[in-house]
Amino acid sequence: MSRRQDQESPPLVWAVICLTMLALALALSIVLLTPWTSPSDAWNSDRLLAQYFTPEQVQRSEDFHDAVKWSSWLRLLTDIVLAAVVGFSPMGRRLVDVVRARQWRWGVQVVILVALVSVVVRLLTLPFSAWGHRVASDYGLATQTWGEWVVDLLKSFGITVLLSSLALVALVGLARRFSRTWFIPAAGVAAAAAVTVSFAYPILIEPVFNSFTALSEDRLKQQLLDLAERDRVEVSEVLVADASRRTTALNAYVSGFGGTKRIVVYDTLVESAPDPEISLVVAHELGHADADDVLIGTGQAAIGSALGVVALFAVLRWEWLRRPLRVGSAADPAVVPIVMALSVLAGFASAPVVNTVSRQVETRADLHSLELTRDRDTFIDVHRRLAVTNLSHLEPNPWLNFWFNSHPPTLDRIAAAEAWRDTHDADSSTDG
Repeated sequence: MSRRQDQESPPLVWAVICLTMLALALALSIVLLTPWTSPSDAWNSDRLLAQYFTPEQVQRSEDFHDAVKWSSWLRLLTDIVLAAVVGFSPMGRRLVDVVRARQWRWGVQVVILVALVSVVVRLLTLPFSAWGHRVASDYGLATQTWGEWVVDLLKSFGITVLLSSLALVALVGLARRFSRTWFIPAAGVAAAAAVTVSFAYPILIEPVFNSFTALSEDRLKQQLLDLAERDRVEVSEVLVADASRRTTALNAYVSGFGGTKRIVVYDTLVESAPDPEISLVVAHELGHADADDVLIGTGQAAIGSALGVVALFAVLRWEWLRRPLRVGSAADPAVVPIVMALSVLAGFASAPVVNTVSRQVETRADLHSLELTRDRDTFIDVHRRLAVTNLSHLEPNPWLNFWFNSHPPTLDRIAAAEAWRDTHDADSSTDG
């Protein structure tokens, strides 16, 4: 073994150990903390579609998803291709050379490269995003004008560039300071950043896109607060988000941690749904709060972020990966396009795991809403309304559902409610 290889082996061994431990921790947290359930098999889609949806509603759902799928698929494909081109080919080196020629300080180079890569990706995927917005507008799902849509697009772009710049400046800075073991402090920073963003999101990010006002309907407000109290979930306030400025979709959520938890309902939901349905939607969200889903998800995101950093340390040792952009190490600002490309690919590859866990968590929250309200009929009415208004895909492709959908299909949720009713009726009969 050469002297150089002997010097580099210990950090690699430590990295492999850290990688193994983090992977095991993440896998165990997923296996042990995910509420695994099996879908009911006592139903079929034809019966449920005929019973709960009109042929016109089914056809409208199919038409919308047929119309929007091409923009979605082409945008995803463009994202992946651009990741490969910008991060792993001589074409990406041109962006790096433009920045290197200026001889700016390393921190400035990192920020400029983040902005350049982001601009290139955004511009080349913009036609597909605009196509998707047009389809959503044509079907009445999107309510924004083109000007309002562009403003939101710019806000999202700015936040993404800011957060990415902070993350990559920290990464490159730590690699410059700790050349051989930078993955150790960087993993800690990545985990802390994941927690910070999760806690700060309701306070700093949500207000960028929505305005919030106190729910003025005293009767409904008291209903929701009583529901939270019955569920033993401490809630500080009930707010209404002005979602109607961008969509007709219906939704609600509980955000915040500890005593800062707040119920947020879309104005579209308040204005279109009866009080029992609003209460059931909120009961679902209280289920997330009761099970600490956000807290658990934040912890898993922290472990996953640290895992990603350690994996990056190992991957960047491959000289063939760094060669197209002439990157010396993670201390070189030119590593930015590679890291951004790997992030895109890792996000795509991990989507089935993330979404499988999410669907299980959502199923538990559904059951929680049924147990809390004891109202199976309203549960079904709610999910019929959500599916019709939000233009949910009523018969999604199983593989696409597995890979991309974070919530159970509507028919699965209705079938689960029917199964819950049958179980409840059987228990009632036994008790009688």
